[in-house]
This record gives sequence, C-alpha cells and structure tokens, in this order.
Amino acid sequence: MQISVGQYSDKGRKAVNQDFCDFRIPDEPQLSAKGIVVALADGISSSQVSQIASKAAVTGFIEDYYCTSDAWSVKTSAERVLVATNAWLSGQTRQSPYRFDKDRGYVCTFSALVLKSTTAHLLHVGDSRIYRLSGQSLEQLTSDHRIWLSSEQSYLSRALGADSQLEVDYKALPLALGDVFLLATDGVFEFAEPEFLVTTLHNGLAQAHGLDAAAKLIVEHALARGSTDNLTAQIVFIKALPAPSAGEMPERLRQLLLPPLLSARTEFDGYSIVREIHSSSRSHVYLALDNASQTTVALKTPGVDMHLDAAHLERFLLEEWVARRLNSPYILKPMPPERERHYVYVVNEFIQGQTLAQWMIDHPKPSLDTVRALVVQISKGLQAFHRLEMLHQDLRPENILIDHTGTVKIIDFGATRVAGLAETAALGTLEHILGTPQYTAPEYFLGEPGSSRSDLFSLGVLTYQMLTGELPFGAEVAKTRTVLAQRNLRYNCALADDREVPSWIDAVLRKAVNPNPEKRYQELSEFVFDLHQPNAEFVNSRRAPFLERNPLLFWKLLSLSLALACLALIAGYSRA
Repeated sequence: MQISVGQYSDKGRKAVNQDFCDFRIPDEPQLSAKGIVVALADGISSSQVSQIASKAAVTGFIEDYYCTSDAWSVKTSAERVLVATNAWLSGQTRQSPYRFDKDRGYVCTFSALVLKSTTAHLLHVGDSRIYRLSGQSLEQLTSDHRIWLSSEQSYLSRALGADSQLEVDYKALPLALGDVFLLATDGVFEFAEPEFLVTTLHNGLAQAHGLDAAAKLIVEHALARGSTDNLTAQIVFIKALPAPSAGEMPERLRQLLLPPLLSARTEFDGYSIVREIHSSSRSHVYLALDNASQTTVALKTPGVDMHLDAAHLERFLLEEWVARRLNSPYILKPMPPERERHYVYVVNEFIQGQTLAQWMIDHPKPSLDTVRALVVQISKGLQAFHRLEMLHQDLRPENILIDHTGTVKIIDFGATRVAGLAETAALGTLEHILGTPQYTAPEYFLGEPGSSRSDLFSLGVLTYQMLTGELPFGAEVAKTRTVLAQRNLRYNCALADDREVPSWIDAVLRKAVNPNPEKRYQELSEFVFDLHQPNAEFVNSRRAPFLERNPLLFWKLLSLSLALACLALIAGYSRA
C-alpha cells in the first residue's frame, strides 16, 4: 500500500491549540500486519487541559496500536487501545482539581483511519469528522456525537475521557485506488463550504506534494470565514493498494525450496532424519535430530502432492506463524530457529505419546472424571487461541496428542483462522471449510465464518465421542447445507444402560453441540463448569423420551400396535 498524507493544524483565534493530529506509515512487516494509522483529536473548549488529552490520545493510540498482537483484527486492537486510553484520561480527571466538573477535565474527541490491505477501518468518538471525496461531493462517514438543545446550544454526548465507560463507533469500508479522505475538526467543517473543500482537494491532488498545502489552505479559509475554534485538517490519498498475493507468507514461499521426500538417515538442512512418524497426502512428519543442539524434534514437510497448491503451502507456513504467537502448555510448541532455513518445513517439539484417536481405542469406556480432565486441558488450549482472535477450526482426535504424563497438546494449525490475517486479501482462501466434516460446526456448511462457539462445538463432539464411542449426529452434519436441514438434525442421546453417564451430562452435551450456535454455550468455561457439577437447568430434567433415545424401535412398536388394533377391529366386524 502507498498513500500520501497532508495535514495542518492551527490554534486560530484561541491562545492554545487544543487539537492534535499525526499519522504513521510503518515499514514491513507491520505495514501488512497492522496497516497505516491517521488520527486526530479535538480538545473541548471548556477545559484548560484538554490539549494534553488530545496529544495523549493520538500519540498513545498510534504507539499502542502497533504494540498489539498482529493476530488481532483492527477493530479489536483499536478498541482495546481506546478503552485503555479512555481509562487513563478519566483517571487523570478523577485525580485532578476538575474531578467534580468533567467538562474541565482531560476530555477530547477522537477520529482515526486505519488503512490495512484493501480496507479502511474508521474509529470515531465525538464530533470531529471523516469524509470521503466522491466525485464533486463529500460523503460524511462518521456521525456527530452531539446533542443540540437549541440552534445555538449543544453538548457532546460522547468523548474520550468523559466517562469510565466508552462506546466507539466502528466502520469498515472497501478501499479503491484513488480514494481521498478528509479528517477535520469542527473548527474547519462548520465554516468551510463543501464546494470549497471539494475544489481544494482536487487541486491538491493535481499538484506535486500539494496535500500539505491543500490542508493549510482549508484551515486558512475556515479561519477567514470566521472560525473561532482551533482548526485541523488531514488529507489522505490512496496511491496504490496491495496485490491479492501480497503478504509475508507468499514472500517466504518465493524464497524457500520445496523439500524432497525424506527417509531415515537422510541429512536435511542441518537435521538428521531418524524415522517417519506420520504420513499423508497433505504432509509428512519425521522424528529428527538437530545436529547443532542434539535436540530431538518433530520436523514437518508439505506433502509432495501439495507442492503445486499455493494455498496449501501458505496454510502450511501459517502453522509456524500461529504457533509462535501462542503460549500455552496445552499447545504444541515450535522450536526456536537455530539457523537460516532453505526449504519449506516447520520444526516443533517432539511429544512422546499418542493421539486422542489412539487413546480412545485403548480406553473404550473411560471414566467421567478422566474425560473431564482431558476436556479441561483442551479447553485451556483453545482459550489461548481465542484470546488472540484465532479459531483452530480443525479440532479432531488426530490433532490432539496426549504425552506420557497425561498432558494434552493441540497440534496442526493449518486450518486456523486468524482475524488479523483474515482482513488481508492474501489469505482469503482460509475462508473455505478446512476442518474434518464430522467435527466441523454446522454453521461452516452454511458459508458462515464461524466463531469461538464453532470450536466449542468440535470440543463438544470430542467429549461426546470419548464418553460414548460415537458421534452425536453420526455423519449427518456435513450433509446439511440449509438452515432447515440443520434444524432437523436429530441428536443421539448419550444415555445408555451400559454407560455411566448421568442424565444431566447428556443435557450439557446436547447444549454444547446444538446446531444453532446461538443456543450453545457462549464460553468454553461455561461448558467446562457444567461438566463438573449439575446445572439446575438440567438436574431436574427428565430422562430423554423413548422417541429420542431409540426412534426406530419407537416407530416399529407404534406400527405394530396400530396393526394389532386394525386386526382387532377387522375381527370384530367379521363376527358382527
């Protein structure tokens, strides 16, 4: 992405300029990961310290935004920074002589434009404005948070630092080449005519390095028209947008070679291959020895059949990117890079243990407490994903390892959806269904993006399978591609005469795997809590009706009863 920015701020007829504006165009990789920030703030006239609030809001937002996780979406990163900034400003007011008069405290309006990939993200609190030039007119993209008591009297209904709670307006708009945005405080837009703004913007674009001059001209024009407030204008021109293939992953692919099929005793890029652990058409996993550190590792390479699949190779490299940002004892840990890599592969810690799939074969009837212990660990691993706005999306028995101590490790992050990366065009392919159908949440089959409740569905299916050895809907979920079909899915009761499963546990499982995500547990912690102690909602519920427990036998018996009744009637008529 390439942009041009022009800005100008003036105190006007006031003694102090309580406006503040700034922008940052970072270098790669932050340019692709976090985007470009343009922001301004306007202090309120009744306060003698709001210029401090304005500067702190803008500089703090820009600094802190780039310190947030690049796995987070722009919305999450920006809102968390603004909430923290709001808390700091309101705290300053409470500790100042103005604690009983907030209109004289550390308060300001705030508007920011975050440009990432091909999207403009708008954050707004107060009555400063963001416009977009559309032909010969200006489109106002923000709403003023101002309440008018009369034609001459009004007050701000929302501002940074005005209250301990903050509500931020957020909007995401697609970017187009040549887009022009104008950010302005009320000292400008209340006095400069829209026609003048449009003409000045067009003239500024036509001149080399004319955006600063155009911003200054706009401010001077508003001042000449009688503005009595501070005046600030920022102009943003989109000169170039990233290509769909732009990004960190494709660039790394161009720099690395595709690995050959490896075998025992092969020397490969500083590793000695000991043996193959797992092999499929999608990947190969080897037990290897790092020759430099003499550490035993698990080395994973893409399947030979996937060498021409660019999307698969991107997802393959995504695994390591994801793993390096997660920190949980219940998630497979990547090994730190010891040297420059020449091939496409990832290196992880080696776990001596077995998959959950094998564990269920070895433990066909585990105790409820044993299953609970495993579910708790898996849920903690998933929570580490969700805290960073990631969805695993492929939680299945083969992707969970259990080591010799009984500790769970979630593996395989190739299907992981990362909110921060999903905002870029480069990884649009990740929106397709990548998980295993039997464990994939129904909403994915409707084309919906999924949520943390989608991972919860998969965990619910795993829990059900550990307790019963079966799946709650069999293989029917993947066949349901409409809302109506999903409503008609029939849950198989987990209760049986040969299973030690309390009836309230079945109710917990039924809720966790509800086809409608809105009817599932909202949080993993709620599901885990209900697994450990009876929920009042479920403990008094009756045993599932016979129709639900064994519908086939129910209809057979009903048909037999009707047939017998018909025969009895026929026999009665015959005697008559």
